[in-house]
Amino acid sequence: MGLIQWATSPWGREVPIHISFGLLWVSAIGGLLFLVVHALYVGYWAKSAEAHSREAVGTGIASRVPERVARHSFGARLFHGVMALAMFALLFTAFLPKMGVRFAWVTYHWIAGVVLTISVIYHLFHATFWLDFWSIWPDRVDIEDAARRLRRALGQAAPAPRKFGKYPLENKLYHLAILCAGLAVIGTGVLMMSRVRTPFFTRDPYLFGFSDATWGWMYVLHGLAGIALVALIIAHVYFALRPEKFFITNSMIFGWMSREKYLEHHDPQRWPVGEQAPEAGAAGGSKSRVPA
Repeated sequence: MGLIQWATSPWGREVPIHISFGLLWVSAIGGLLFLVVHALYVGYWAKSAEAHSREAVGTGIASRVPERVARHSFGARLFHGVMALAMFALLFTAFLPKMGVRFAWVTYHWIAGVVLTISVIYHLFHATFWLDFWSIWPDRVDIEDAARRLRRALGQAAPAPRKFGKYPLENKLYHLAILCAGLAVIGTGVLMMSRVRTPFFTRDPYLFGFSDATWGWMYVLHGLAGIALVALIIAHVYFALRPEKFFITNSMIFGWMSREKYLEHHDPQRWPVGEQAPEAGAAGGSKSRVPA
């Protein structure tokens, strides 16, 4: 199976035109295999390999934690919902025609792409100026704890891992992966819109002056980013439905998590809430109480 589809240009040159459709099944099967391996790991290995005693939180700190700890603002939850709908619409309109389902997929595809692009632009501004921008990026403590967990999983002596900040390392790495795939699909998609009819501008395949080979590789990158999103979304849905992670999913729906879950999974020094949290809108700050 070839990974890339090729065609001959009017000038007799071989140029790429798209990825092989078979890569979709590779991505989907790879995502499902990851779920199976992870479920086996959690069920038969991780519990004993990563078991460690939780440090008790002082009563003084616990008493300052609100009963409902705000985790996601309404704006963040709205963005997540819009982005998810746009993602699914993009994937369905991209791959269903390849499976023989006939409909006006191009129109629906670029509309979903515009919605995704606008939502991501909103999120960039929202996260930069209103949220704790750096809380989603891996830091030194995350790397040290990952090394500790790996050594303990291999049966080696290592200090007990610490509790997480607002986001576990796995969430941060997933965010980085979805960011790369999302920006790739958006960047190439915006340029490709010049080749279809939209209300925004007149269709002009020669607008940017790209060669046939450049356009071809752009379609290849767009397709690769799309199939990467298939595996990423499978993994995301899987973790969202796992019982031990459902309190995080619940917080994305309602915006808050319980005091008990906060104290069980999060380090108050790495993610201060209640009276200890910085004021919303301050540099590096985040909201600490449930919005009205």
